[in-house]
Amino acid sequence: MEIPVYIFAGFLDSGKTQFARETLRSSFTDDCRTLLLLCEEGMEEYDPLELAAHNVVMETIESEEEINVFRLNELERDYRPDQIVIEYNGMWSLANFEQNMPANWVIYQLVVTVDAATFDLYVKNMGAIMMEKLMGADMIVFNRCTKELAAALRKRNLKMVNRRAEIFLSYRDGTDEEYDDGTICPFDLSGDRLDVADEDFGFWYVDILEHPDRYAGKIVRFLGRVAKDKRFPRGSFVAGRHAMVCCAEDISFFGLICMGPAYVDKVHTRDWVWVTARVAVEDIDLYEGRGPMLYIEQLEPSPGPAPDKELVTF
Repeated sequence: MEIPVYIFAGFLDSGKTQFARETLRSSFTDDCRTLLLLCEEGMEEYDPLELAAHNVVMETIESEEEINVFRLNELERDYRPDQIVIEYNGMWSLANFEQNMPANWVIYQLVVTVDAATFDLYVKNMGAIMMEKLMGADMIVFNRCTKELAAALRKRNLKMVNRRAEIFLSYRDGTDEEYDDGTICPFDLSGDRLDVADEDFGFWYVDILEHPDRYAGKIVRFLGRVAKDKRFPRGSFVAGRHAMVCCAEDISFFGLICMGPAYVDKVHTRDWVWVTARVAVEDIDLYEGRGPMLYIEQLEPSPGPAPDKELVTF
């Protein structure tokens, strides 16, 4: 039976115990036997009676050597959990855990907490360990922020480190906000051309539709599937990907209008092509307002089969 695993990672005093404890107090544990694996002891402690009231049992992992399939299988056998929450030691390798966890354990979410005030120090002294967590995270929370620290974090543009993660800034006065305030671009647009990797197509598609002006005049290159329809502007087709937004039943085609009268008759619906185009921003009926129009500069058929990751996820 598949067991969901939720990991809270971060260095000491980054706020991960508080975050994990609040999660365990919520409806997250309703009607669900939860095994909490504690991989380090921080400033805050868990109350065993409170855990028991929420159907949570706790075990301590004393050393990284205990992260092996035999020990983890033993814990599963002893407690028979419906789900597992891990407060992970910030100094331990996540790759080690992924390689040694039982086959039926599936990581559903990785939450990384960071003390905004000490972030620079950890990056300078333990950059590889810090970046492993940030690059793999589904959610990143920067605690103890000030306006000055928030501005410095935004200047770093961490969306280019991890385009997939939700990033939040939690302030010392108890308020919080999203890291992306509309000024953060998840791609480096300083060069002459942006090459969109297969795994980044979904993030790029959302960003160029939400912020088309930041791409105006830029050359972009991406692999897309052709769609043709009489509704499209004369001399154009759409290139894009099928994407799963939330579930297998919710697969739709997401594409961008590519203008190139000389190329339209050379491609057919469902063809895979490499599109190199210059971005313009225009009023387009299909977008129901202003949006990106891609003026083709080069079109190349894609050799071989479809890409390894044909379906885009967000």
